[in-house]
Amino acid sequence: MEKSYFIETWGCQMNDLDSQRLGGQLRLRGYRRAESAREADLILLNTCSIRDKSESKVYSRLGELRYQRRRGARIGVAGCVAQQEGERILERSPWVDFVMGPANVGFLDEIIDGKKKIAVDFPAERSYDHLTIDRPSAVRAQVTIIEGCNKNCTFCIVPTTRGREISRPSRDLMAEIRHALEQGRVEIELLGQTVNAYRCPETGMDFAALLEAVTDLSGLLRLRFMTSHPAEVTGRLIEVMRDRAQICRFLHLPVQSGSSAVLRRMKRLYTRERYLDTVDRIREAIPEMSFSTDLIVGFPGESESDFELTLSLMERVRFGSIYAFKYSPRPGTPALRLGDPVPDPIASERLNRVFALQEGIERETLRSYVGRVIPVLYEGPSARDASVFAGKSEHNWTVNFISPRPAELGRLVDVHIHEALHHTLRGEAVA
Repeated sequence: MEKSYFIETWGCQMNDLDSQRLGGQLRLRGYRRAESAREADLILLNTCSIRDKSESKVYSRLGELRYQRRRGARIGVAGCVAQQEGERILERSPWVDFVMGPANVGFLDEIIDGKKKIAVDFPAERSYDHLTIDRPSAVRAQVTIIEGCNKNCTFCIVPTTRGREISRPSRDLMAEIRHALEQGRVEIELLGQTVNAYRCPETGMDFAALLEAVTDLSGLLRLRFMTSHPAEVTGRLIEVMRDRAQICRFLHLPVQSGSSAVLRRMKRLYTRERYLDTVDRIREAIPEMSFSTDLIVGFPGESESDFELTLSLMERVRFGSIYAFKYSPRPGTPALRLGDPVPDPIASERLNRVFALQEGIERETLRSYVGRVIPVLYEGPSARDASVFAGKSEHNWTVNFISPRPAELGRLVDVHIHEALHHTLRGEAVA
């Protein structure tokens, strides 16, 4: 009898891709994807531990799934909480069948077969079979080029949950990207915790050279990458981004804080001034570049003046979008020794001010597109109205549009923008 699986994914793009890898391995073993946990023979929670209380959320979800175990379903916990908690998951939730960290995604076969019940080590040799990835998009393919992080920011648990930096050989990456392009994908997104720290372990190829090699491939319409670290942005990288038209004019460049004093306590390896200089150098070379960023408010020792420096940096850079959070103490991180976080009511009020400022900036940015014609990569019908087409702009905005004739999936469509909504644009395809 055919077995089924259900994967519940929390967290970042890296987790999304890990779930695609897990799903592909299961399909190779004859499993089919179930629509819900209730229907699945195997349930996988692919977890994220970046935010506070993430462990509690996992244990709460495992409690909800306990009755599924009684009907014979197997339950596994993967991802960063699995790496962080390890055997404690089995102690607190003994109905869980196995626990596996991100570095063991490629060894699912051994774990499913019962050879490992806890797999939270960091194998020297990683297994990565790109031919089995179950990619959900017919247009876009994500490719992990580097895993782990060596930066050791004081607030971050990634070095603990994903380990030290390991770059994949460029020959493996190029083979995976060629295969994705041959399968009809036209947009490639390169992924890594610090993607621009990439260096091929065999040839020494750096990130800028990798971008050149990828953009030389036939069939590529667009190339994206994230997450970039400001300290790893080189002049050579800026030149390649400028000169290669397939590289989207959109860069996710986390700043975390606008205060140099806070950045020093975070061990971010740059100052406010250096970050702004990096943005200025990029915009001088590529005036149309749009930025997004990550922000943390309420970090230990953050004063009101520190926070106001974050607001002024937002005003200066005019980010297209942001991911902002209150500081979350994470187990084992150096920030725990820096004193207490800012009291929650103050941190919450600061976060609301960040969102209010960003809402105004984003609204003005979206309105600036009205009346323009921009290329949109058509990805399929709109989620809310099947008669409307939808896709992404180069600057990563979702664009919904009407067209007098059918659009071809994976093609660039020139769209005349006539309306800016809260987070999206609307328009009409140009004949």
